[in-house]
Amino acid sequence: MKKETIARIFRHVPRLRTERLLLRRIEREDATDVYSYASLPEVTRFLLWEPHPNLSYSKTYVDYLQDVYRAGSFYDWGVILLDSGHLIGTCGFTSFDFENNSAQIGYVLHSEHHGKGIATEAVSAVLDFGFRKLKLQRIEGRYMEENHASRRVMEKNGMHFEGILRNAVCVRGEYVNVGVCSILRDEFFAKDK
Repeated sequence: MKKETIARIFRHVPRLRTERLLLRRIEREDATDVYSYASLPEVTRFLLWEPHPNLSYSKTYVDYLQDVYRAGSFYDWGVILLDSGHLIGTCGFTSFDFENNSAQIGYVLHSEHHGKGIATEAVSAVLDFGFRKLKLQRIEGRYMEENHASRRVMEKNGMHFEGILRNAVCVRGEYVNVGVCSILRDEFFAKDK
């Protein structure tokens, strides 16, 4: 997969639909919903960014996303609950390794929706898109070692635990261990049989 191809696809983020969710581009009118989850310390505890301090910050962030979407350099979908129409988080690709035809996924959800299988459902849709549409060979996910729920989401989607990267990331002044899970193209299609 070429960088130009990915950019072209993500300039016009395709909509993905599951049983309970719509994954779509994050729009300006989603800023209040973004603030609703991104301001919560329990949501950002295992992430690399701090909670959004106010709604104005979230609005500025969502405005910034419009620019990176236009450039085709942002690969996240907003996760929308079909029954309410609210954006409750994001799921998508955090990065691509174009030379090796692989990508890394990431996701975040409002804490009110943890433990309901929503992250698993969203990740499943993104994996499907990655292997069917983008023809990726490998997709991996990384998580802070203490975030057992994130690892479970990956494993429920057929991803295999590969190991721990010790002191791999400095977060808020402390080095943390990072777990890695992955799934290969043939493994993804084999689980559907």
